Amino acid sequence: MRDKVFKQPINKQFEFDENVASVFDNMLDRSIPFYAEVLRLVCDLCLKYAGENSTILDLGCSTANTLLAISKKSPYKLNLIGIDSSEAMIEQALKKANAYGANLKLLVDDITKSDFNKDNSVVIANYILQFIRPPKRVELVKKIYKSIKKGGVFIFSEKIIYEDKKLNKTVIDLYLEFKKRQGYSEFEIAQKREALENVLVPYTEKENRELMLNSGFGSVECIFKYGNFATYIALK
Repeated sequence: MRDKVFKQPINKQFEFDENVASVFDNMLDRSIPFYAEVLRLVCDLCLKYAGENSTILDLGCSTANTLLAISKKSPYKLNLIGIDSSEAMIEQALKKANAYGANLKLLVDDITKSDFNKDNSVVIANYILQFIRPPKRVELVKKIYKSIKKGGVFIFSEKIIYEDKKLNKTVIDLYLEFKKRQGYSEFEIAQKREALENVLVPYTEKENRELMLNSGFGSVECIFKYGNFATYIALK
């Protein structure tokens, strides 16, 4: 379905409810530059670090696009687990998993409170840390680090901000132009921006890197960046 969530006036902050879940795949394709390419990159990296019977945990898995791509491409059996706090998202993910015959374990839970298994080869968090309040974000990343086996990785994608305020505004303006090219009206863009105010809290590249290193990861690299979107890999 085509994303029309913000065509009508809103009176609440953004949340991943049934209305969003029903159009979320279209929202991703039209809101995140190079979304398909990033998903492919994340999928390929997962398979480089996960061998047969390895566990891959996707935090904030939404409709399970990443896990489904991994399941389809993997030449061997994997334990694929997805967690999301939105019941509507998990319902959509289960429908897709059943349709594709994919063996996924999908759970409705709050990732800041849930206990993760401790033998993950890969943990994924695509565009999810930005929705976690900064104090809890620190605690979450430390928990993620502890859940990964030695030699494993944490792959995450985030919306970012630039330290130079003038450059940051320029990049945001370019992103708004991108969204217009995807068919979103100025009204829809303004509505969504208002709904996300104080809900989505992005970090700079430096802040994301320091968050990983201070949580115990040995190294962290940005492996993809376009405008104000970036994908990282942190190695344990």
